[in-house]
Amino acid sequence: MSVNLPAPDLETLFPIAGVRIGVTEAGVRKVGRKDLTVFLLEDGASVAGVFTTNRFCAAPVQICRQHLDGRQSIRAMLINTGNANAGTGADGLARAHSTCKALAQQLGVAAEQILPFSTGVIMEPLPNDRIEAGFAAAIADAKPGNWMRAAEGIMTTDTAPKAFGAKVMIGGKPVHITGISKGAGMIRPNMATMLGFIATDACVHQSVMQQFALELAEGSFNRVTVDGDTSTNDSLVVIASNQAGHAEITSLDSADGKMLRQAMLGVARNLAQAIVRDGEGATKFITITVEGGRNAAECRLAAYAIAHSPLVKTAFFASDPNLGRILAAVGYAGIDDLDQSRIELFLDDVHVVTQGGRNPSYREEDGQRVMKQSEITVKVGLGRGEVAETVWTCDLSHDYVTINADYRS
Repeated sequence: MSVNLPAPDLETLFPIAGVRIGVTEAGVRKVGRKDLTVFLLEDGASVAGVFTTNRFCAAPVQICRQHLDGRQSIRAMLINTGNANAGTGADGLARAHSTCKALAQQLGVAAEQILPFSTGVIMEPLPNDRIEAGFAAAIADAKPGNWMRAAEGIMTTDTAPKAFGAKVMIGGKPVHITGISKGAGMIRPNMATMLGFIATDACVHQSVMQQFALELAEGSFNRVTVDGDTSTNDSLVVIASNQAGHAEITSLDSADGKMLRQAMLGVARNLAQAIVRDGEGATKFITITVEGGRNAAECRLAAYAIAHSPLVKTAFFASDPNLGRILAAVGYAGIDDLDQSRIELFLDDVHVVTQGGRNPSYREEDGQRVMKQSEITVKVGLGRGEVAETVWTCDLSHDYVTINADYRS
């Protein structure tokens, strides 16, 4: 059960000119579920990706990095669920390469122009024969408007598909943006088992695409956590099909660049927050803002210390205002010269802590009132500077343990 996660608005899942999507059932892990998705890109698209920093990264992540670093344009992506192809060594690389070659042959392009993605169980051999057998059906299904089917086709333990779109005018031309993501557990993206794909028909030069992808990740997926585990497969891919007809964006700091970045960041944040709202077993969506820092790094240290604390997360699940746990997390976050006498803590509009101690006017029933809400904001003031940072997380429930204990059964 997700936390206030709206169903995708089909009217805003805009087809992106130059992008077709096909989805099929390949039987990767279970019969009767959509588990193979292909994105087909017309020649001339600008593509960039940001990937997990987990050193034990999956075979498809390794191949994607290689293919994106090459000189050939990307013409297709393939995504399978049910098997992560991680922890599979040389055999896993060979199987992933085989899927790229098989899809490339059917499309008449080079294998290096294919990006593979996998998500699911780690340390199991990729059933590449089943995946390759499903390509014909996926290609036959390919349509510009298949975003919802794709959102469903990349799910694993997700309880709902995640898809958002936006529209903006650039250079007098309508520009469309549509994105999908998947993820519910093993979520602490540190990029650059989460996947995100965002496409636009905007005209963006390839030279700025990598920076674009990095900025979008930094402002969205790198600010969420469900359980603190960084997956072996985390990937975010950004596509500009260059079909909208406006003047090409060659700088993200130009007026058009800023407008496009703001619109795409809105989509990316909706997708990232949807992952938290659908966190495994989640019952609360929690916004954590740390302000008054000297720099962004220390604000995020404190914010993530709170967001990752099992004691804090279980207190939120129980609606128990045991808020000293938040102070403890701030204290061990790693800010060596922190002055505890300057700490302020708010729970929504309730002022809990002032000057490092319990606010004399704070009443526990006020804290409990906020803790019972499904949406909660925690605000911590460090009293050290002017910088603020925000991350999003969820609570930790009994169901999280059950889901992950039973995941392979």
